[in-house]
Amino acid sequence: MNTAYWTEAVEAPARRVTDPPRSAAITAFYEVEQVPTSLVEFRSRGLVLVVGTLERVRDVADRLPVEVPSVLLATDVPGPEKGARGQRIICGKLSHLTGYLGRFDAFLSGPGGAAVNLAELAGLEQPHFDLVLDLAADPLFGVETPPLGYFRPESDAELAEALALLPEMAGQFDKPKFFNLDTDICAHGASGLTGCTRCLDGCTTGAITSLGDMIEVNPYLCQGVGVCVSACPSGALSYAFPQPRDLLKAIKAALAAYFEAGGKRPVIALHDEQLGARYLGERMAQAPENLIPVQVEETASVGMDVWLAALAYGAAGVILYTTPAVPQRVTRELDRQLDYARSILTGMGHAPGRLSRVLLDDGAGDDPFAAARQPAADWPPASFLTFNAKRNTLGLALDHLFRNAPAPAREVALAPGAPFGEVLVNTDACTLCMACAQVCPSSALTDNPESVQLRFIEDNCVQCGLCQTACPEEAVSLRPRLLYDGPERRQARVLNEEAPFHCVSCGAPFATASVITRMLDQLSGHRMFQSEEQQRRLQMCGDCRVRDMFRKEQQGEVFGDQGGVQ
Repeated sequence: MNTAYWTEAVEAPARRVTDPPRSAAITAFYEVEQVPTSLVEFRSRGLVLVVGTLERVRDVADRLPVEVPSVLLATDVPGPEKGARGQRIICGKLSHLTGYLGRFDAFLSGPGGAAVNLAELAGLEQPHFDLVLDLAADPLFGVETPPLGYFRPESDAELAEALALLPEMAGQFDKPKFFNLDTDICAHGASGLTGCTRCLDGCTTGAITSLGDMIEVNPYLCQGVGVCVSACPSGALSYAFPQPRDLLKAIKAALAAYFEAGGKRPVIALHDEQLGARYLGERMAQAPENLIPVQVEETASVGMDVWLAALAYGAAGVILYTTPAVPQRVTRELDRQLDYARSILTGMGHAPGRLSRVLLDDGAGDDPFAAARQPAADWPPASFLTFNAKRNTLGLALDHLFRNAPAPAREVALAPGAPFGEVLVNTDACTLCMACAQVCPSSALTDNPESVQLRFIEDNCVQCGLCQTACPEEAVSLRPRLLYDGPERRQARVLNEEAPFHCVSCGAPFATASVITRMLDQLSGHRMFQSEEQQRRLQMCGDCRVRDMFRKEQQGEVFGDQGGVQ
């Protein structure tokens, strides 16, 4: 984090308005040590691919700094052509372009639909480009947040800025690795079935891809927008810059220092370190004294676990400051998460307005600090410590807010997609095959090794839907809600149970009566299961079935001809 910004832009205005509590909070926040993240390294030789119509490519070719190596591609003429300085202009249609700073792969549509590597066609020593200057009518990258090293100027001023920057884009560049991924608790998929796709739906860079049962994040494409972290219900994706534990530790310290200095009604104001920091820094002298600005890499990287924990630590409110530069997909997901959190607060009797999102935009004409005018928190600050475990943090914050709820209810209904809820089972249709428990990524659904039971722990459920997809009988459904009482939420309860079916040969339990009955019904018309002996074999455990088959073989039974089990 850029602490120099706070010295000049925040602490100085705060002192000018004689606000010791806020200054104490800001100082305490930045005194908490942050665990550093690893770095992602980019290497660029500065080779730029310029793509556009012949007219635009020629114009830019004449304006390119002479020290910038380039390959020019005109997409609207059969070519070849030359630029104003005699540069070769390759002509063709791009079939696809992928990559990032230092490694853009470009392919042309060749004869018969074959893909031709443009770098090889241009006779380059390296098979890829370092930079892309996109002058085409339609963007070459269809993502809302394009990769580093990609320039798409929309005006003459932006083009001049890009051309001035290109000579500086050769060398080694580092950026933080913004995320941590724990595939063990990822709810994306299991056994070839797809469950949670919240991170994929929210990612604006195309950095997250599905590998079937799990996801993969490309650190070179990830730019730390962070909405994947906010949306992730299990905490499989967490932010690494800063880690959630460090951020909450710093917020807790800031609030404690604020109260110790005599401050009242503190409101945590989360904002990004770019436009949000600049906007607030210019206006801190006009901000209410109870507003504590907290700078993070991106506002969307901070989710419900941090918001609710900040309230539990004594904040009267939490404001998420976003700017017009934040992609709409990101703000939509933030608003969705805020709706879930507000519903949870409302169900306890807490004011939902304690959580808000404010757009920092002078054109809107709204008061950016109106949301800071919150009544004091009517609960004592929590003392719990958190770790980098989203569900654990959420549980601790919820328990504290519920214990101090002014009008507690047993539960609150939540909108679809919420990260809390229960699993409902139609016991008339359920055969206790345990397919749902086998794919559950969070151990919310489990069997009972001592009896035929399907058990459920609601606190573990992330509403990923894998159980619903896996059920062959369509007996499973989801109901998003929050059950407030922590012990009840964490207690295992039985969703369905049945007496075990015992092997007709050895007497050992191996299935349920409903499974055997359904199997006999489904196979009743099959030619291989018509005799009483063949149907009896279906009612045996696996070991007895095999022994019976071999015994009949020794007695001369030909299973295939007589319809026995192979």
